[in-house]
Amino acid sequence: MTERCDVVIVGGGIAGAGAGYALAREGRKVVLLERESQPGYHTTGRSAALFAETYGNAPIRALTVASRDFLMHPPAGFTEGPILTPRGALHAGTAEQAGELDHNCSEMRRLVPSVRRLSPAEVLERMPVMRPEAAAGGGLLEPDAMDIDVHALHRGFLKGMTAAGGRIVTEAEVTGIARPAADWTVETRQGIFSAPVLINAAGAWADVVAALAGVAPVSLKPKRRTAVTFDPPAGTDIRDWPTLVAADESFYFKPDAGRLLLSPCDETDSDPCDAQPDEMDIAIAVDRLQTATTLEVRRLAARWAGLRSFVADRTIVCGFDAAASGFFWLAAQGGYGIQTSAAMSRVSGGLALGRGLPDDVAALGVTEADLSPARLR
Repeated sequence: MTERCDVVIVGGGIAGAGAGYALAREGRKVVLLERESQPGYHTTGRSAALFAETYGNAPIRALTVASRDFLMHPPAGFTEGPILTPRGALHAGTAEQAGELDHNCSEMRRLVPSVRRLSPAEVLERMPVMRPEAAAGGGLLEPDAMDIDVHALHRGFLKGMTAAGGRIVTEAEVTGIARPAADWTVETRQGIFSAPVLINAAGAWADVVAALAGVAPVSLKPKRRTAVTFDPPAGTDIRDWPTLVAADESFYFKPDAGRLLLSPCDETDSDPCDAQPDEMDIAIAVDRLQTATTLEVRRLAARWAGLRSFVADRTIVCGFDAAASGFFWLAAQGGYGIQTSAAMSRVSGGLALGRGLPDDVAALGVTEADLSPARLR
């Protein structure tokens, strides 16, 4: 028997959860299909997210700015605690990178006036473990960057969706998609579902899902990113340290639950898969950290990897496919899916209902064409 609904969403990560939340609260009957035993297993569940309004290209930065109010003041009952907590982000570089830091400061301040340039001495004051030569070009401080409670945010979207009548079906890997009439029919290991609107929020598998539906791909490129955690020096209070990002984005580290989280900012091409960390990437991360700071990594507490999926212009793909009626793309969140999720929940919901972009998002300069899959064809 086929279960009919208004919208079928394939993928239970932050993108699918946000779209389901918006559409269910509009009274639409939503079924969210997740191939794993729990939503968010792959990319969302492995994110070390930082809310940084300076991160990404112009549309991404605008969508992040448009997400701030919701993340700072979520609706009553959405989460039990705050989603954002103060952290700050410090970008530091060598003397050779001073010009790049000057340029980045000018660009960042267009949307985030609180960003300011720091001298080498100010960098060392805020991050005393930096080696002087690694901070000789000074730095940039983004004081309003914040840690994101990814689990609470993701669960808030899912809980809000189900409270509004939406349904989550897990272990529902999609095995076939067809459109025999007005509705899309989606075959899964948990049954068959149909709806006039099919939202493809399958993350690294978005092009795979499109192929099942006979829809042309957007040339999605999944890329692996590695992260590890390790203990800070004994007796060192790291709670107030900012996230430290190398000026050339060759590594970053930040406090995380009493330990330090480190990544080499790798972007290794990958097929869609259950990503695993590579020992060489871990060694590169440790070497870059120990070259730029006095920190020593004696033992790794944890290691993992996740896939961040991009298209050519590194902007999210969101909108109906012009060649496949009712097929809606919600993919290519890259490394920005968590920080933009509040705005993208409203954007995807609005576009799927034919209402266009929310006024505040449009006022920040984002257009439907910026997000449309048509730009990639």
